[in-house]
Formats: sequence, C-alpha cells, structure tokens
Amino acid sequence: MTEETIFSKIIRREIPADIVYEDESVVAFKDIHPKAPQHILIIPRKIIPTANEATENDEKMLGHLITIAAQIAKQNGFADDGYRLMINCNKHGGQEVYHLHLHLLGGKPIGPMVCG
Repeated sequence: MTEETIFSKIIRREIPADIVYEDESVVAFKDIHPKAPQHILIIPRKIIPTANEATENDEKMLGHLITIAAQIAKQNGFADDGYRLMINCNKHGGQEVYHLHLHLLGGKPIGPMVCG
C-alpha cells in the first residue's frame, strides 16, 4: 500500500509547508495544528503507510528520523529542556495521515504520556 497523501504533495512542493529541514531521505516541516510551541513533523520521502509496513531495509532511514529530530531540537534551542518524539500507528494509535511520520514536540513541558 503506497497511496498518495498530503505529505506526498508537501514532498513534491505541490502544496505549501513551512519546511525546516530536508535531505535525500527525509523532510521536516512545522505542523499546521501544533500541540506544543515547537511541533515539527519529520517524514521519510519514501511512502511507508504505518509502522507496520516498515521493513529491515527502512531501519537506517528510521534511525535518521531520530537523529534529525535531535538536530532540529538543538538548532531551535529546546534540546536541553527536553522534547517528545512520537510515532502514531493506525486508528487506535491516533494516526491521521497514512504516511509514517515522527512528531517532534517541545518548547514547554509536554505532560503525561497518555491522558484521558
């Protein structure tokens, strides 16, 4: 399953996004509905619908998502205070766009891991 998503259109610059980082394998941009003062989505250029579809061949790129998140947090001055990294998977996990993405949230205390 490699369906087109809004993220595919952002990667191809067909729709605008506030891109803060990109390289040959990932693109990072500000979330349009931020849940924290710093809320950045880091996505692979390769369409991987959910974490369930990730393979051993994706391991290097998935690790790259984390190192880029740390780099962005440091560059934006919230790495030392701390931040949360989160990947949602499928409906019960809260996934809304079926293109795997890492949420980088920071800039204030984030609160409990699971609430409600």
